Amino acid sequence: MALWLTSLEQSHARSRLSVLSLTQPTFSPQDWNLTWHTENPDFTQCFQNTVLVWIPCIYLWACFPVYFLYLRCHDRGYIQMSNLNKAKTALGLILWIVCWADLFYSFWERSQNIFRAPFFLISPTVLGITMLLATFLIQYERMKGVQSSGVMTIFWLISLLCATVIFRSKIILALNTGAEVDAFRYVTFCTYFILLLVQLILCCFPEQPPLFSETKPCPEFSASFLSRITFWWITGLMIQGYRRPLEAKDLWSLNKEDTSEEIVQPLNMLYSSKKQQKSSDSNGDVTEEAEALIIKPSQKNYEASLFKVLYKTFGPYFLMSFLFKAAHDLLMFAGPEILKLLINFVNDKHAPDWQGYFYTGLLFVCACLQTLILHQYFHICFVTGMRLKTAIVGVIYRKALVITNSARKTSTVGEIVNLMSVDAQRFMDLATYINMIWSAPLQVILALYLLWQNLGPSVLAGVAVMILLVPINAVMAMKTKTYQKAQMKSKDNRIKLMNEILNGIKVLKLYAWELAFREKVLEIRQKELKVLKKSAYLAAMATFTWVCAPFLVALSTFAVYVKIDKNNVLDAQKAFVSLALFNILRFPLNMLPMVISSIVEASVSLKRLRVFLSHEELDPDSIIRGPTTDARLNYVHFIFSINFTVPEGSLIAVVGQVGCGKSSLLSALLGEMDKKEGYVVVKGSVAYVPQQAWVQNATLKDNIIFGREMNESRYKRVIEACALLPDIEILPTGDRTEIGEKGVNLSGGQKQRVSLARAVYCNADVYLFDDPLSAVDAHVGKHIFEKVIGPKGILKNKTRVLVTHAVNYLPQMDTILVMSDGEISEMGSYQELLKQDGAFAEFLRTYANAEQSMENSGNVFMKQTPGLYFPRLKISIFNRQLSNSSTYSRETGKSQHQSSTAELQKPLAEKNSWKLTEADTAKTGRVKATVYWDYMKAIGLFISFLSIFLFMCNHVASLASNYWLSLWTDDPVINGTQQYTNVRLGVYGALGISQGLPGLPIVILAGGIFASRHLHLNLLHNVLRSPMSFFERTPSGNLVNRFSKEIDTIDSTIPPIIKMFMGSTFNVIGACIIILLATPIAAVIIPPLGLVYLFVQRFYVATSRQLKRLESVSRSPVYSHFNETLLGVSVIRAFEEQKRFIKQNDMKVDENQKAYYPSIVANRWLAVRLEYVGNCIVLFAALFAVIARNKLSPGLVGLSVSYSLQITAYLNWLVRMSSELETNIVAVERWVVHHSYTWPEEGKVEFRGYGLRYREDLDLVLKNINVTINGGEKIGIVGRTGAGKSSLTLGLFRINEAAEGEIIIDGINIAKIGLHDLRFRVTIIPQDPILFSGSLRMNLDPFDQHSDEDIWRSLELAHLKNFVSALPDKLNHECAEGGENLSVGQRQLVCLARALLRKSKILVLDEATAAVDLETDNLIQSTIKSQFEECTVLTIAHRLNTIMDYTRVLVLDRGEVVECGSPDNLLQEKGIFYSMAKDSGLV
Repeated sequence: MALWLTSLEQSHARSRLSVLSLTQPTFSPQDWNLTWHTENPDFTQCFQNTVLVWIPCIYLWACFPVYFLYLRCHDRGYIQMSNLNKAKTALGLILWIVCWADLFYSFWERSQNIFRAPFFLISPTVLGITMLLATFLIQYERMKGVQSSGVMTIFWLISLLCATVIFRSKIILALNTGAEVDAFRYVTFCTYFILLLVQLILCCFPEQPPLFSETKPCPEFSASFLSRITFWWITGLMIQGYRRPLEAKDLWSLNKEDTSEEIVQPLNMLYSSKKQQKSSDSNGDVTEEAEALIIKPSQKNYEASLFKVLYKTFGPYFLMSFLFKAAHDLLMFAGPEILKLLINFVNDKHAPDWQGYFYTGLLFVCACLQTLILHQYFHICFVTGMRLKTAIVGVIYRKALVITNSARKTSTVGEIVNLMSVDAQRFMDLATYINMIWSAPLQVILALYLLWQNLGPSVLAGVAVMILLVPINAVMAMKTKTYQKAQMKSKDNRIKLMNEILNGIKVLKLYAWELAFREKVLEIRQKELKVLKKSAYLAAMATFTWVCAPFLVALSTFAVYVKIDKNNVLDAQKAFVSLALFNILRFPLNMLPMVISSIVEASVSLKRLRVFLSHEELDPDSIIRGPTTDARLNYVHFIFSINFTVPEGSLIAVVGQVGCGKSSLLSALLGEMDKKEGYVVVKGSVAYVPQQAWVQNATLKDNIIFGREMNESRYKRVIEACALLPDIEILPTGDRTEIGEKGVNLSGGQKQRVSLARAVYCNADVYLFDDPLSAVDAHVGKHIFEKVIGPKGILKNKTRVLVTHAVNYLPQMDTILVMSDGEISEMGSYQELLKQDGAFAEFLRTYANAEQSMENSGNVFMKQTPGLYFPRLKISIFNRQLSNSSTYSRETGKSQHQSSTAELQKPLAEKNSWKLTEADTAKTGRVKATVYWDYMKAIGLFISFLSIFLFMCNHVASLASNYWLSLWTDDPVINGTQQYTNVRLGVYGALGISQGLPGLPIVILAGGIFASRHLHLNLLHNVLRSPMSFFERTPSGNLVNRFSKEIDTIDSTIPPIIKMFMGSTFNVIGACIIILLATPIAAVIIPPLGLVYLFVQRFYVATSRQLKRLESVSRSPVYSHFNETLLGVSVIRAFEEQKRFIKQNDMKVDENQKAYYPSIVANRWLAVRLEYVGNCIVLFAALFAVIARNKLSPGLVGLSVSYSLQITAYLNWLVRMSSELETNIVAVERWVVHHSYTWPEEGKVEFRGYGLRYREDLDLVLKNINVTINGGEKIGIVGRTGAGKSSLTLGLFRINEAAEGEIIIDGINIAKIGLHDLRFRVTIIPQDPILFSGSLRMNLDPFDQHSDEDIWRSLELAHLKNFVSALPDKLNHECAEGGENLSVGQRQLVCLARALLRKSKILVLDEATAAVDLETDNLIQSTIKSQFEECTVLTIAHRLNTIMDYTRVLVLDRGEVVECGSPDNLLQEKGIFYSMAKDSGLV
């Protein structure tokens, strides 16, 4: 409606006479006087009764065919008839009746011989039919499950607007006394008007949901149309997020059409059918021979088909965005046009006032429509992007399960992970930009057309400048592409290397190779940074051209315009309308290079993806699974040529030298090898135990059951047979213990047995064992052979193929295959082979002798053939990097101790919650300012502040140049020319050129590179120096995520975001200043709007940031699961579990998208709200200009309104950028997590000749103390009162500085480091437990460094959990001053919890004398023993019984150490300690 009116009013303004071909009677000049040149405007009767009635009808009939088809295809289920629906339908019918009442009245008038104009018949007829159509649509929508309809809402709105105009006119007419009034039509029209109003109101309420709906559905579909276009429906989540940090359980389930299942299935089907078509084209009858050729159709076709398939899947939905984008682009140009009319209005002192208000209103309506349309468009784009990512991840995962091993080698794990993370991301980015390809040229052409109208041919100068800049940008884009390829390559290599390092970290640590590998990574990183640097310089050039481009265009155009002809006057209208148009031009010109590079990146990604998806797949028919007449394994022509048959239920051994093809034989039976000829037949299902056990990151039980249903008795039998019972008893929570990634908390033997148990449990028909006995101890091996594999084992009736080196089991085999160099050299039973007296017999004889001699020496390796002895060992080191070296003894040993002390007090429920790997946790709360500070420090403070300063200069210049322009346009015109054109032009040019200070972008980007070098170095350094336990706890997916996605963010996302963020900030501030200069009264409005803006922004950031964190946290499991799958792909295929794994992957991706979807919508929610703030600024800028038009010069009006028109876009960018910055700086935050400072690592404390005095003029309280305390020792410090025990702690914390000597902790003199560093690293539990008034949480963790889980854990260990859980406010319980509202014992425990939370290497216990009852004292001591087992503990003891089990005791007397040794020794020496013990009654 508004759009239509604009065009109408503009045509009025240009006084074109025939307005619309629809209106047969044209406007005559006196109609103009009625409508426009008057203080009280109105339309003619004829116009009201035709055009205004027909507009809504035309709209609905135009929409109907498209909408009807759409509804037919998209059925959301059936909605039951509700009162709301009945009301809408009834009103629709009444409206129809009212319209036709008019019609029949006209017929009646004719019969009375009153002849009216024909439209009194036509209009009611058309309107009535339209109302019937509307009523039909209301019902049809209900049947198709539409809860709230946009088409209908808009229809009622347009009808009401048109009716309002007529209504106003009818009232004016009625009040105008003396005019005759058509009473009947008045009544019908008023009824019609009221009914329309009610319909519109009813339309704002949504219907109830269709009959079947899911759990916690997304409120989007049940929201009303208004709520959906303003994104009001997410407000509930925003409020929740503002009140407390969101958690995963607060998120809604994904919409059905966004789930992996719905997206990937059709895509996969389409894609595979495309491949099938290709293959069948290439060869009519597909024979065995041709199969190899078919799998690789020509590369070019593939690209097309992948693109086509993506287009087919996502195109139709995406097409809607075209319409929105086009509408938005057209509306963009309404702004400058209305600005032109406004400036004219200010110039024309005789124009009636209402026209100014009318323009202001129009400007506001256009801006608002633009906002709504733009964000619908963005929403569609982002959702498409999200679906694309889901699709790509799903397709890659499915492909990874079927590619051959040879193909696996060409794409490393790192590359595939990058495909899933980085390349999928590129597609997501593309979805938002792709429309610019046609929209940018459209905008440019429109802008140029309007400019031509404004300034005439001199626009060509500007166009020339633009055309010159295009090739420059193109060259840059091409360069960027090559750099990007290079960077991706280095990145792939780096990730690959990091992956290897993380997988083999144990070996690296054993050999102390971290430094060497660190150098390797840094070398690759160096290459990467070099490329980054080059692309940064390019980007800087590009930025310079972009910043200057619009300005140069404006400058050249104005210069040519005023120079061509003396009489060309640059007045406000010309200058500012042109400027507004140039500003519009700036956007498409800036975007085009971005779009082009985005398309380039996406095409690189498409190519990488295509290469991966066109890898050869395993031929599912290479082995025939099924019952054959003679149940057997039959294999022909393998490696060289192999024939053998295995009868059902027999036990076969495969032996031979290392590398003779034993494992390959099993792979062939599983169909994992390329088959050249022959056939393999396997009867029934297969179970496979690989040589390197593959264990999932799940509980032990899940690993064994492996997706089969649980059968308790069978499960118990299996566990017993596989000798897992003793292991399960050791594990912290039995078979519910979570096993770390790649099984880090199991020893090699345990993993092998779990892997075996998995095979045995699944009860298959054929068992393939690839040397499972080599990883386990001899006696366990024997047990397993007897109970599982051997003739008396669980599997005695199954067909078993065992690859082994253990000769002592061979006599029990039914058949033995001896292999050498890929051929079967001999075959037969043990006796037969001995009789043959071939190579095998020879080998056995030598072996038997060796075995006896070895058995005597009791060597563990006795089950190895001598010939295979050394090579086997060597291999086991390399192949089993992580798995085999026994992590077990140290790890489980440790957890055993820890659990045993704690278990006594640990109820069962808690016992079940023991977890090994720490999930990637989301931080909560605001991103701390320190993170930004860290980033600035990483860049270097000088450079940081320099860039901020340069930015300011830049924007000051830009403001000045535009202000100068407004002064220029207000120059008086004398004899048709302006006076000082040359000066004006020169200064304008100078100010403009100084905007694009080339130093600026280079500084920022160089800074970004410094930062990313610094942060990567730190992270790498810290990860490599982390103790082994860190790697056992942290899934490698998290670390890979850090090294791929988050480094990518720091490298290439953050610097440009910072640049845009600062740019937008200064732009907004600048625009506000200009508006205030022009109309100072705006000062009343801008601050409140600013407050609204800040409120909305803060409100949003809380939710958005947490969503981003949840998304980032839920991303890690996708990678971890993917890595795991790639490692165990042969096992998964052998057990035929692909479907389950695909489903798991889909679930994980959906979990990730569940957090991503609300974050997109939250962005839109925010943008719509903020743009409304911007639109209000436009409204007020224009309004104040209209009010004060007599005082203002047109130049200032132009300046102020043209700036306000930009402010919306800037506000939008500002928020997007500030939230992007905050969400992306999370990458830095998560980096900084890993760069924790590790000193003191050991906790060794040395006092060297230490002395201390309280004041200069006092004696030494401590003198000549020489003690070395090793890391992890527990030291008691005793002595009579005043012996200087507490002074020792004062010295250790440097409360008092040393008078002489020094204290050294881990080789660092504590006097040489910062006090904070020292006191953060040493923890004390003080003598008098002091709390501060404030929440309990604040008392435990004043810096907010720890998550709630950590705090609860420390409370639990401090035995306060039950007490705190019972408090009404839990952690927020207010402590009174000094903690008076807690008992002294409880306060002491709070101090203990504080220490547990800090968990530093050195703990000082200043023991409380009488504060604590004995029970609490014991609790504290036991906690300290278990929790600070590896820490150095210094206890100042008053009760000697607490320190009797310490490693050493120091006895102080008058400030000197008099005795030092273990408690037992000191008691025997009968010195001071003895006498103190005697006093305590301990001796």
